[in-house]
Amino acid sequence: MSLLFALQHRWRALVARDSRAPGGEGRSRGARRAGFTAVELAVAIAIVSLLATVALGSYQRYRERVQIADAVTRIGATSALVNQYRSDHGTLPPDLAAVGLGAMLDPWGNPYQYVNHDDTNGKGAWRKDHNIVPINSDYDLWSLGKDGRSSPPLTAAPSRDDVVRANNGRFVGLASQYDP
Repeated sequence: MSLLFALQHRWRALVARDSRAPGGEGRSRGARRAGFTAVELAVAIAIVSLLATVALGSYQRYRERVQIADAVTRIGATSALVNQYRSDHGTLPPDLAAVGLGAMLDPWGNPYQYVNHDDTNGKGAWRKDHNIVPINSDYDLWSLGKDGRSSPPLTAAPSRDDVVRANNGRFVGLASQYDP
């Protein structure tokens, strides 16, 4: 607060000096000029820089939370379409294009990943928990997350930021937050 008080005091001094008669006749010959010193300006710039850094970090964390929430919402909606397809056709869709979402991208610009568990060719790609047990019994649906990389076990470093559907849709969220 003392810096703020000093800045206010300097500002008042500047305003008072400028309100005097033209030419500054009211000043004595040896009086100090009112204004900011280089140190005061450096301190003010440092404070503003620190506040900007804190604000930018907060904004980036906010944007990341919004992107995760968007991916969770889209995975939930996509799950509903996949389940509707299963109701209509008696089987799961072979891919997301079958439900009209083949070109859908996650908030980080990556395509959503889908693995139908009825297709035995994709068995190695099934998502697994920390016990290497599949997290779904019907199909896997996930976003690659911020880093754009993934690995079947959720505990692998590239998978920690993935947004996953687990427990057959009872959990949709960050892989790092999934605990069976």
